[in-house]
Amino acid sequence: MDRVPLADLEPSEAADGVHLALMAGTESMNVQHFEIEPGAAVEEHSHPHEQTGFIYEGELVFRTDGAEIVCGPGDSYAIPGEQPHAAENRGDETVRGVDIFSPPRENPNWQG
Repeated sequence: MDRVPLADLEPSEAADGVHLALMAGTESMNVQHFEIEPGAAVEEHSHPHEQTGFIYEGELVFRTDGAEIVCGPGDSYAIPGEQPHAAENRGDETVRGVDIFSPPRENPNWQG
């Protein structure tokens, strides 16, 4: 069993105001903590990984399939592999949550 305390991790900045930290993982899945600052966005992208997540602070607006879906504290979500999606923090507080990816994913770098 692996134990990975968030306090021991150094997050990477995948895009302006988007901070990611890989946490525990196995051969078939891993956990990633995220913080998205007010006004920051994750541009539309897709990946082969299935993605589920949980938000515990702030509000994140997802865009997928021509729709906007707002997720806030206590909300979970699931995004099938290969489905194009984007996310934006339109609020005044940092969004914090966790994502689970299967198969495991490395921290992406969306900075140009």
